[in-house]
Amino acid sequence: MKREHYIPFDKEFLLEQQIAEFAADPKKAEDFKKLFNIIEHYFHYEAFKLIHSLKQNYALFDPDLSPKERKGFIGKSNFSVFKKTLRNVLDRGNYHRVDQETLDKAFKSSDLIGLNLAIDFNAFKDYELYVRGHHKTKEKVSNYFFWKKEIEIEYYDRVMIYLNYKEADYFKEKKVNLKKLPIDPGTIVLKIFKRVPKNDLETIFPNAVPKMSTTDKLLFWVPGIGGGISLLSTKVIPALVLMYAAYKSGESIDFLNSKTSLNQGLIALGILVVYLFRQYSSFVNKKIKYSKMLSDSLYFKNLGNNSGAFYSLLNSSEEEVIKETILAYTFLNKSETHLTEEELDHQIESWFMTNLNTNLDFDVKDALLKLKNIGLGSETNGKWEVISLDKALIRIDEVWDGIFDYNNK
Repeated sequence: MKREHYIPFDKEFLLEQQIAEFAADPKKAEDFKKLFNIIEHYFHYEAFKLIHSLKQNYALFDPDLSPKERKGFIGKSNFSVFKKTLRNVLDRGNYHRVDQETLDKAFKSSDLIGLNLAIDFNAFKDYELYVRGHHKTKEKVSNYFFWKKEIEIEYYDRVMIYLNYKEADYFKEKKVNLKKLPIDPGTIVLKIFKRVPKNDLETIFPNAVPKMSTTDKLLFWVPGIGGGISLLSTKVIPALVLMYAAYKSGESIDFLNSKTSLNQGLIALGILVVYLFRQYSSFVNKKIKYSKMLSDSLYFKNLGNNSGAFYSLLNSSEEEVIKETILAYTFLNKSETHLTEEELDHQIESWFMTNLNTNLDFDVKDALLKLKNIGLGSETNGKWEVISLDKALIRIDEVWDGIFDYNNK
């Protein structure tokens, strides 16, 4: 499993862990809390600026707004700026895009529902999935008849789906009634889900339609057609032909043998019908299971839709930025010597493994860049250092005071 930049711990928890480093010096511990507090406010303001840009440039494509409201943003919303800002937010939140190979594998296989889904990808100008965090767990799934087996399933902790729908002309060419479309053509849908199976990513597409797999079709049609023809040709039809021939010729009909042959054929046909009904019921049950999974995803797993998804994304990206900055500052602050980027990276990753049994790929470059940008860290000849806590408080206070510069006296 590939290591991620994502830090799967709450910022408050990590803060307490780092404060423990200053346990012997109450003043330092208190100063560290103050530093954390103002850094948190600073990055919260940065997040506010990002969400303002996202909402402004997304409004023209927001399906939750009426067509009349969207027209008001013509010339105000910029698609390129929106897409660039969205990717920036996703990157800050340590989301990564799912590659096409992983998507293709998910579309071909299924861990939980065992059902093929047909998706009209041509309905989209573009579609992208971004994920963050993953874990494995054991699940029991249906195997043969009433048997169940336990399998290991990999889940993504968070999944964001981006769907850019084509314009109305495409749907008109497909003879689709635009009034029955659940979404306005030309809009962009954003949805965030939690705990989505890696091999069932297709279930979060809104236009996924269940269909019979090749195996389902073979199990249904081959026995049905083959068995039906065989039974009709060897049992039912010969018995009826003999009875009709005897009737036409005036001969006495051997009702006992004819009825026995006919009954055997009809009983066999009944068994075949029951088998086919069972196969079809199996497919219907899979559809019901899919519908339940879909309703669970929409009701219990959905964390945000369209412009509402921005708040979830910004909150997670803000938390990741704060965690990375605090960790980098703490480890550089307690180090007796200046550290290279690689040394700092190794120390932090080793700390997570030793203390929290977590194997992650700490984004050290991003963390050091943040420290440098707010003036808390600097690099000389490949070695990094941070200013002391008392100086850091003064420096970050200056940064915060400089955000608004309306008083030029």
